[in-house]
Formats: sequence, C-alpha cells, structure tokens
Amino acid sequence: MSKVAIVTDSTAYIPADLVEQYAITVMPQVLIWGEETMLDGVDIQPDEFYARLQSSSVMPTTSQVSVQAFRETFEKLTAEGKDVLAILISEKLSGTIASANQALRFLPEGRVEIVDSRSTAMAMGFQVLEAAKAAQAGKSLQECKAVAEAARERTGVIFAVDTLEFLHRGGRIGGASRFLGTALQMKPILEVTGGRVEPIERVRTKKKAHARVVELIAERTAGRGPVKLATLHAAAEEDARALLQAATERLGDVEESIFSEVSPVVGTHAGPGTVGLAYMTAK
Repeated sequence: MSKVAIVTDSTAYIPADLVEQYAITVMPQVLIWGEETMLDGVDIQPDEFYARLQSSSVMPTTSQVSVQAFRETFEKLTAEGKDVLAILISEKLSGTIASANQALRFLPEGRVEIVDSRSTAMAMGFQVLEAAKAAQAGKSLQECKAVAEAARERTGVIFAVDTLEFLHRGGRIGGASRFLGTALQMKPILEVTGGRVEPIERVRTKKKAHARVVELIAERTAGRGPVKLATLHAAAEEDARALLQAATERLGDVEESIFSEVSPVVGTHAGPGTVGLAYMTAK
C-alpha cells in the first residue's frame, strides 16, 4: 500500500478513471453563481455549466478551496497513516496554495508537503500523475515531491481563446492585457508560463490559431520526446479532438494522449470555445 496520498485541485481535471486508478484526492474549487455556491465538478459539470453560461444574465465567479476543506482532508489522510503531497494550481492564478498553507498550521510538521504546479489543467495533471505513480511504487514523501518538481520543468500548456473577455474580467491574463481591443476576428494564443497566463501571438482565424498551437507545441517539445499530450477545451470537443489528432501526427513520438476538458472554474476564466494542449516531455 502507498505510504503517500496525492492531493490536487479540480482545475487539473484529470479524467475520472485515472483519478480512481491512482487513488488521487481531488479538492473541488468553488463556483459562485448569483446566490448559489457550487463545488467544481461535483455540483456542476462542464456540459451543464456552458449551457447555463449561454443563457444566464448573471456571470459566475470563483473562489479557492477553503482552509477548512484542506484541513479536514489533510487530517483524514494523515490519520490513515499517510503522508500527503498536494500539487496545486499556480499561486499566481489562485489563492488555493495560500489556503493549503494555512491548513498546515493544524497538522503535524513534516506530514504534508505542498508543490506549486505553476500551471493548471493537465499541465498540472501530468505532474500529479507522475507523483501518484511514484507513490504507488512505494516512494517516500520527499521522493514523490522531487518527482513532481522534476515533472513540472517538463510540462507546459498552450491554448487559443475565442475572446479575452473572460480572462480579462477574472484578472487572469497577465501580459495578455496588451491584446485587449483586438479586432473580433483575431484569436489570441496564450501560454501558461512562470505560473501566469501570458500572450504569444494573435492569429486571424480559429483554424489558423489551432494550427499554430500545434506548431508551437512541436517547437516546445522538439528533441525532448517521447511526449505526453492532453487536450483542454471549453465546450469545444470537436475542435479539441481534431487538435489532438493533428498534434499526434505532427509530433510523431507521442507516448500517451489524454482527452480532457477544463473544469467549470477554469471555464469561467477562459470562456467557451477555448481549445489547447498540455504536454509533458521525457527530458
């Protein structure tokens, strides 16, 4: 039995079968919609979220996992005799890590370690899965942490959005603010780098934007394979499947591919129509 429990938050949106296979504990982020407070991926799923977003006059907001929720989870897992490794969304994108750190005040020292993924979606998910495999192999807490941190240096995510409206409204666009005011037909391409969402370039059509995402992924991963790929999409399944196929054909050395969407909390900030790819290289 694994001595280390792996914890992440719902923005990783790791497919449910992998969450179960590797016994990963997922902490749901919080979605606030008018008077309703919902747990991300628990009380509301992506399909329902985007359908409601299209017709709602009130826009949702988000909040991070609470200190109390982290405390209860950490206490439960340590009481079961586990050490805990929590790999969480970039502290520059969310207050989640701050909540987790506050929860540590109530825990025995040395039983829980927190890693800033400096990312989100499956770029974080790949780090989580690598750590979970190490845990299942019987590695110690510090060894699992080292695996996650090493994986972090080999992951990335590039995506195209239909509009910067949602990222701008949520204050998550970093240097991409210089893209505001772009003509409507221009599609921004962005990257999570240094823990922030940063702009790469603008492309005139969606088709060209998606082709450029594939080119950029090929550039980032060249000579570093084999590569693991995962989609992220917000109500754009068809586009995401086409993007994954195109990238797999272009790269040639894809070891694993995972089809994943983005959680409602990430969708709140990225907006419908967002499509991209997360990757992890071998070196």
